[in-house]
Amino acid sequence: MPAKDDASDKEKCLDLFLKIGLDERTARNTVANNKVTSNLTSVITEAGVTDGCSRTVGNLLYTVATKYPSNALPHRPTLLQYIVSTKVKTTAQLDAAFSFLATTGLENLDLNKFEESCGVGVEVSTEDIKQAVNEVVEENKASILELRYRTNVGVLLGHVRKSLPWGDAKVAKQLLDAKLYELLGDRTAADDEKPSKKKKEKPAKVEDNAAPVAAPEKSPEEDLNPYLIFPYPEENFKVHTEVPFSDGSILRCCNTRELLDKHLKATGGKVLTRFPPEPNGYLHIGHAKAMFIDFGLAKDRDGVCYLRYDDTNPEAEKQEYIDHIEEIVQWMGWKPFKITYTSDYFQELYELAVELIKRGCAYVDHQTPDEIKEYREKKMNSPWRDRPISESLKLFEEMRCGEIEEGKATLRMKQDMQSDNYNMYDLIAYRIKFTPHPRAGDKWCIYPSYDYSHCIVDSLENITHSLCTLEFETRRASYYWLLHALGIYQPYVWEYSRLNVSNTVMSKRKLNRLVTDKWVDGWDDPRLMTLAGLRRRGITPTAINAFVRGIGITRSDGTLISVERLEYHVREELNRTAPRAMVVLHPLKVVITNLEANSAIEVDAKKWPDAQANDSSAFYKIPFSNVVYIEHSDFRMQDSKDYYGLAPGKSVILRYAFPIKCTEVILADDNETVLEIRAEYDPSKKTKPKGVLHWVAQPSPGVDPLKVEVRLFERLFLSENPAELDNWLGDLNPNSKVLIPNAYGVSSLKNAKVGENFQFERLGYFVVDRDSTSEKLVFNRTVTLKDNYSKGGK
Repeated sequence: MPAKDDASDKEKCLDLFLKIGLDERTARNTVANNKVTSNLTSVITEAGVTDGCSRTVGNLLYTVATKYPSNALPHRPTLLQYIVSTKVKTTAQLDAAFSFLATTGLENLDLNKFEESCGVGVEVSTEDIKQAVNEVVEENKASILELRYRTNVGVLLGHVRKSLPWGDAKVAKQLLDAKLYELLGDRTAADDEKPSKKKKEKPAKVEDNAAPVAAPEKSPEEDLNPYLIFPYPEENFKVHTEVPFSDGSILRCCNTRELLDKHLKATGGKVLTRFPPEPNGYLHIGHAKAMFIDFGLAKDRDGVCYLRYDDTNPEAEKQEYIDHIEEIVQWMGWKPFKITYTSDYFQELYELAVELIKRGCAYVDHQTPDEIKEYREKKMNSPWRDRPISESLKLFEEMRCGEIEEGKATLRMKQDMQSDNYNMYDLIAYRIKFTPHPRAGDKWCIYPSYDYSHCIVDSLENITHSLCTLEFETRRASYYWLLHALGIYQPYVWEYSRLNVSNTVMSKRKLNRLVTDKWVDGWDDPRLMTLAGLRRRGITPTAINAFVRGIGITRSDGTLISVERLEYHVREELNRTAPRAMVVLHPLKVVITNLEANSAIEVDAKKWPDAQANDSSAFYKIPFSNVVYIEHSDFRMQDSKDYYGLAPGKSVILRYAFPIKCTEVILADDNETVLEIRAEYDPSKKTKPKGVLHWVAQPSPGVDPLKVEVRLFERLFLSENPAELDNWLGDLNPNSKVLIPNAYGVSSLKNAKVGENFQFERLGYFVVDRDSTSEKLVFNRTVTLKDNYSKGGK
């Protein structure tokens, strides 16, 4: 009998749900869920529509049953009457109603403010929506025409919603689709195709100047404004995070109107972000992405960004790191609004900790680190969790005064030890450390934890957008729990994916191991992905920021970005900005027998591929004398069809100069090693060989060309993802650095300054290293001329 009754009840509920306009599939799925069935039945009864209603009203009632904020249940009947009377008739209005009611909670409902926040009485005609759609399409026309049907329609609809928040979203979508069809016409096969990878092309027989390469197809992120995904400060009253508790209650995190209004008054409605590095190491390319997001969002919205040092651990901070961070931030092209330190707020943080104890949300604990770990694993409360508030206040004061030994007490937040989220297991707020602080001196012997301090300082600095990487996502619950417990302003939190680049490691622990164990030559070793290392390698901030922008601001974690993608942007930048010069790495002497020893012909060499003949600044002078040097690898004793270098009896062109023909080869006593080549040049230039070689000449008889040291860098690790390897140090590339101490360069290089970039023809892009002296220049190879990314690399 009970089974029959149960089936009968379900049939009645199904019939009820169909009456309010739910489609059969949704209705049956709802009946299968007891909780939603109970909620929806109550909502239909409260709304007085047990005999049925329109599909539009029914769908809104279903949304109320599944999403209504539980902290405002007394106001649900009021909302239902607004829905039934069609004063609230769109999902946008309903979402706004949820946000307003969640903020109001159990307080008295101000109907005037409620109606204003939900757009009650605001009529948006189809013509209004059509006009807004036309304006958005016109503003983004260039991008739409380029991307065609790969355009992100969601972003365009977002602009329409911002203009008309109470417009019908379905009508807006229909009108936008029609407008796009009017602009673009029928979809073509190309619109539906995924961009195909290009086959890798064979490298040229002899690499010439790096001509501009065909750029890879741009992703939508490179064309669209990457910051469109972030809300505006005035929208930070909406619930966008829910924190479930083990007792079944849910904390819906949002600001009250009062808190938000106070915040907006303090900031003038501006966007305020922060870049918060710990001063315990050197910044790497992942920090470049963080800077691009933090500083970039503020710049895009005409706001400001703090540079804030998270200096809560007095044992790890060093002035060296602080100086480095400020220098690198500036080098990357960003200007902080203000430089602050978490330690600036130690007094406020302490006072708020006292308040947290008074509110029953924190307690002094005496468990050891091992005991805390064990209790967390078992989801057990500390034996001191429920000690009297007065006792915790007294003990916390003793901690502050240095009356309790280090390690004998901590202040812990009273969160939820039975939660499914490990970061709600009564995190530590304060610990004792009898270590003077680099900035605060010996004033404090208790120091706040990151989990306690970073969210509070965000609030105290009125940060609008608290942006961090995805590994902090599980800490969002703790972040909002603490601000809610203290009743202070809550910034908008958003996490993005980490930047993981191939053939390198970026964890501070691994980088520190490489440096301290001298596997590399310091934090600015050009093989490292530290920003100091990239700078020393000759990679520009412009190229790094272009690389980061191209990747986009997404939440798809775990993606490994090929280092070739960074190299593509480096080549693009240096191809435009680096002047050309010629250097021979492994010189082979060539004596021009038909040119007198004491004579030289001055020739013009191009600094830029598109140099105009009438622009003298676009050229540099080089002597063509009777002794020149070419690369050893550009000469062979045996010629072949696919070889374009020099060989006995064969001709090549010396770039910018003359054709030469090999007439004799001088060998060493072993009859194999080539010591010298004799050749004749063609002053008439009538000879037209295919091979073109770079070269350097003696500036005057018996005087060697400019001697330079060249350092060739390759990937630091052999594997794409060495961080996954147990023996990651065993994966180090033994040929990641090759020193060439006696290369020859053209004399125009002798006045090159540290940090100057050049393209050495046929060799790659190079930069003058800081190890250079007045006696000898040192050049680091930034990147080769060969480009794989634009030929299908990822």
